[in-house]
Amino acid sequence: MKLKSLGTALTTAALIGTALTGAVATAGTAAAATKPDCSSALVNVKPKQTVNLRSAPKTSATALGTWGKGQKGGVCFGDRKPTTGGSYTACGKTSNKWYFGGPNSTSKEGWVPATCLPV
Repeated sequence: MKLKSLGTALTTAALIGTALTGAVATAGTAAAATKPDCSSALVNVKPKQTVNLRSAPKTSATALGTWGKGQKGGVCFGDRKPTTGGSYTACGKTSNKWYFGGPNSTSKEGWVPATCLPV
């Protein structure tokens, strides 16, 4: 997985967007623009069900791909805590906690509901 390079690309894109538009990130957009800590990763994670990989930690964010049920992958695990984002109900639970990661078989990565990962 390319967790470090994707995070750097997202941060760079956010900075360029801010420079071009003059917009300033607010508390509502900070979670989407903040690079997750990918200094270490938890590997061989298998979702409890197929989940969408989102561009930001909220269900209204763009779906970038899917991570299939039982398919091995990895999540950023540098701070050992999920990111707080939008509320959702997935895998039989309601939460607002998200992890950044994706399946090993593709280069697709994104935000996934923490309740669907055995972390």
